[in-house]
Amino acid sequence: MMSLMRISRGTEIAEIMCFERLRQLPGREVVVKQENMHEIVTLQLGHRANYVATHFWNAQESYFDYGASEKPLTVEHDVHFRAGQGPRGEDTYTPRTLIYDLKGGFGGLRKWGGLYDQGNIEPDSQNLWDGNVVKQQDAPIAQSAYQKALDEGLDRPPKLSSQSVRYWSDFSRVFYHPRSVCQINDYEVGSTIVPFEKWDSGEELFNKLDKDDDLLDRDIRPWAEECDQLQAIQIFASADDAWGGFASRYVESLRDEYGKTPLWFWGLEEQEGQGQRAKQLIRTVNIAHSLQAISSLASMYIPIAIPLYLPPYIALDRSSQWQSSGLMSMAVESITLPSRQKEGSGRRGLLGDLEAALNSNGKQKIAELQCSVIDPSTQRSNTRTEVPQAANDDRIAGGKMQHLIYEDEIEQARRRLDMSFSTGGSSQTALSLRQWEKDNHVFGKVELIRGVPRIVHDLNDEDEASSRKRRRLASLPSVE
Repeated sequence: MMSLMRISRGTEIAEIMCFERLRQLPGREVVVKQENMHEIVTLQLGHRANYVATHFWNAQESYFDYGASEKPLTVEHDVHFRAGQGPRGEDTYTPRTLIYDLKGGFGGLRKWGGLYDQGNIEPDSQNLWDGNVVKQQDAPIAQSAYQKALDEGLDRPPKLSSQSVRYWSDFSRVFYHPRSVCQINDYEVGSTIVPFEKWDSGEELFNKLDKDDDLLDRDIRPWAEECDQLQAIQIFASADDAWGGFASRYVESLRDEYGKTPLWFWGLEEQEGQGQRAKQLIRTVNIAHSLQAISSLASMYIPIAIPLYLPPYIALDRSSQWQSSGLMSMAVESITLPSRQKEGSGRRGLLGDLEAALNSNGKQKIAELQCSVIDPSTQRSNTRTEVPQAANDDRIAGGKMQHLIYEDEIEQARRRLDMSFSTGGSSQTALSLRQWEKDNHVFGKVELIRGVPRIVHDLNDEDEASSRKRRRLASLPSVE
């Protein structure tokens, strides 16, 4: 992920904004201490979603400490991982996730996730059929050199590249539980004969599978019932192909079953202008369907696409799913970090808390994700801006005093965060900034800075509740 950056040292800043758009859009073995957790169950729907999620799991694995380090851990791994036992009684630690992909999409990933391999177990065909048996079997996809090196325990596996990564499983660093792997054989990845690209096809596929096997009972419920306190369900899915239709029906079922559980939907979209015009039209229609069907049921809907314009410090091969998904995953992993932090290691916030900060009025469920990587040596201090007129409102305690609020200028935040993952992105020109301010109103935002301590200013001992009221009267977004 960091190999995409031209600067080797930096601070990641991710910000997510809830906005109103006025214009129309065209596992490894570790020893853990079990505590009362706020777990998150993850759903990965589709090939593109699995690329992004694999980067996410690799980032979580990088936080593991396999040695006897005295440095305190800052991440609570049990939020996303579960402890278990393998077939021979060995301890296992695997992501709490469900991976859906089409035939041929899992690459060299073994059927049982690599950790619970059962050998070549095959049914006794002679007990089922007295006649001759003709066996037809596709040749298995060979593991990548990177995966072979990991299995052999080599300290320095071969370096990954866009050419060496054929599937998302080629660069995965974690083992998966057998229950996580859900292959769908009705369609094949990359098929041009029966492509899985129309929204209705995804809806029909979910209805068919759910009729044959209740997907919630078969797949979701075992994971949810293992949780002490289910914090949220996060869903990675393509919104511009048939997986959007599949996800909409899945989210509808989840909302019926888990009415009060936060559902965060990360809607992955292809870059604008990619492919033939007919394909672009299909994607646009799919996005409209997904936005309408899913945003009304999900707690938060965050569309994600690679920006059209990238800052000069980003060296990205747009044709590589491995690189593109790494950039998107970096922003997602950063903004959700508070949901898995240990108490006392920073400001911890569950996904429900982030949702409350963004959806301040109860009706804003669509958010925009922004991100930037800056050099700590050039990081600017927070700027102070006066609150216009509303600061003198005597309905608020101390309202007649000219209190100051920090980082209220949307333009300043916009200039600092130079990557917008909403569809189309932004060129960061003065004209685009003015157009953005004209077309959008920000209701609330959550900003996370990692890498260097955030500068904390004294707000004249003003409590947080008064600060929020002051922002609202000044028509400024609430900030967490």
